[in-house]
Amino acid sequence: MLKESEIRPDELMKEQAERLAADIRRLLQHKHEFVTVDCPACGAAESHKVYEKYEIQFVLCEQCETVYANPRPRPEHLEEYYTYSENYAYWNQYIFPASEVVRREKIFKPRVQKVIEICQKLNVQTNTLLEVGAGFGIFCEEMQSMEVFDRIIAVEPTPDLAETCRVRGIEVIEKPIEKIDFGNEIIDVIVNFEVIEHLFSPREFLVKCYELLTEGGILIVTCPNSKGFDIVTLGAKSSAVDNEHINLFNVNSLALLLESCGFEVIDKQTPGQLDAELVRKQIMAGGLDVSNQPFLKQLLIDEWEERGEVFQKFLSENLLSSNMLLVAQK
Repeated sequence: MLKESEIRPDELMKEQAERLAADIRRLLQHKHEFVTVDCPACGAAESHKVYEKYEIQFVLCEQCETVYANPRPRPEHLEEYYTYSENYAYWNQYIFPASEVVRREKIFKPRVQKVIEICQKLNVQTNTLLEVGAGFGIFCEEMQSMEVFDRIIAVEPTPDLAETCRVRGIEVIEKPIEKIDFGNEIIDVIVNFEVIEHLFSPREFLVKCYELLTEGGILIVTCPNSKGFDIVTLGAKSSAVDNEHINLFNVNSLALLLESCGFEVIDKQTPGQLDAELVRKQIMAGGLDVSNQPFLKQLLIDEWEERGEVFQKFLSENLLSSNMLLVAQK
């Protein structure tokens, strides 16, 4: 079972928090220019405030129950944020290398196998795979080693991370996918892990993905699930609620958005592994009082060794984890 400390080493997270705080201060310099938007999933205007974190307001759509930052940074603010991010540079230099072995074995190798299985199940061609937001490059590297796809392309606009991908021998395009012209390139599979929640306009992104895919091609998306256990229980204290995650969809609202962009949603999963541990850590740190919630105390504290893994498996198998995966076909 994956543990949070394996992928976010405790001894490195204090410095990471300081880098993130610097990034947030830089972002908030533009706060007076933030713009009000309708729901990024269904387009409805009706919403009400549910959280405020890092001086950013989050609202709940009254139609599809997507949680989203509103008002939010403009696209140029977000581009500046990621280009000059001290936090991402720190992850690239310290956290990713320190946790690479575990991430490779427990996250990326299983993820590669899952993508291959999905392609086989749906009889998808394997000419070209495109990963949008390739980060540290481990997924592309692992997928290349399988020799399933003829060509693998990483789209990574953050300079430090793009360079790391190049060092790994991965073909990289260092710009947002919305600004890329692939010409007549046939793209069979687009994968997008933990990216769509960061985008100013998820609809624009998904429309571009639909245009790029060949007929019968698939898009695989993972992102936080705002109706998952960790987020529902912790609210604004959840690590999934932050200045970068400006779109917190739920399983149904993301499916609705995909369908409105022309896709057929083939599969919905919540394969997350950390919900129970994340809530437990908040309880133990004093961030969540469960003195009036004996069931949570029983599951997550008193009987953690016997029940924790079983409870997490229940969440994951019943669309109740705060991490979700959707498969959509053109």
